[in-house]
Amino acid sequence: MTLTIGQLAERSGVAPSALRFYEDRGLISSERTTGNQRRYPQSTLRRVAFVRTAQRVGLRLSEIEAALAELPDGRTPTKSDWHRISNAWRPRLDEQIRRIELLRDRLDGCIGCGCLSLRSCFLTNPGDEMAERGPGPVLLEP
Repeated sequence: MTLTIGQLAERSGVAPSALRFYEDRGLISSERTTGNQRRYPQSTLRRVAFVRTAQRVGLRLSEIEAALAELPDGRTPTKSDWHRISNAWRPRLDEQIRRIELLRDRLDGCIGCGCLSLRSCFLTNPGDEMAERGPGPVLLEP
């Protein structure tokens, strides 16, 4: 059974434009009809779910592409594939969890206090002192 792009969008909850983007990036693939319409195998639903789940936990498309590129014949990951992929991603996800926890713990007091004074704010940077520690939000980095 194959699905049109509209059917795949409806069943996966992903906009057709995103599905075309995924296809352009090689994350999913379709066959073309004689009228040049896309037809997706039903297994594409699992592949799209895999991509969306990985995105929701903060993985970049380049990381997802690399994982899917390791699969033979561009197929949907099996349970053993998922285990291998998830084990490879574990350190990356653990680091992301540490960053999110740090952000939560440090911003909680700042956002929660409601004060208009920056005297005791953890994120204040008078005189641009943090420039020496590198670019970006260095106080929020683990």
